[in-house]
Amino acid sequence: HTDVEQVEAANTAFYEAVEQGDFEKVSEFWLTPSDLGVDESYHDPADVGVVSCVHPGWPVLTGRGEVLRSYALIMANTDYIQFFLTDVHISVTGDTALVTCTENILSGGPAPEGDDELGPLVGQLVVATNTYRRTPSGWKLWSHHASPVLAETEGEEGEDTTP
Repeated sequence: HTDVEQVEAANTAFYEAVEQGDFEKVSEFWLTPSDLGVDESYHDPADVGVVSCVHPGWPVLTGRGEVLRSYALIMANTDYIQFFLTDVHISVTGDTALVTCTENILSGGPAPEGDDELGPLVGQLVVATNTYRRTPSGWKLWSHHASPVLAETEGEEGEDTTP
């Protein structure tokens, strides 16, 4: 595999782990200080290889604990989620890779009380940047930043707003 193919495989597997609600697998994709060869007994892990994450509408989360807690919360409150990635672009320089993509997300929350069915499905369009670092055990996420795409409503396109 070339570096780009390996990064693409890691990126796809990360999204699949989120879709499956597999917290352990999601955790494995995030960089740890030991992935960088840092002995955590001598260094504060918060100072080394700090991971970060921005979910749409959330403040920036820093540190592995905060980031993983956010995924645990999302997965606990989402009964169904599926990502259709489009506009994927991958660039690799040395031991760092940058992935930009559009996340076409279909998700459903918990069912209304007393109902066995999923809650209503909602579609969302998000642009994301994922930064990966090469480690001895493969490419790991260093940072994820996702922002919602504001969709135009009917009548906005070409509308003249001058008085």
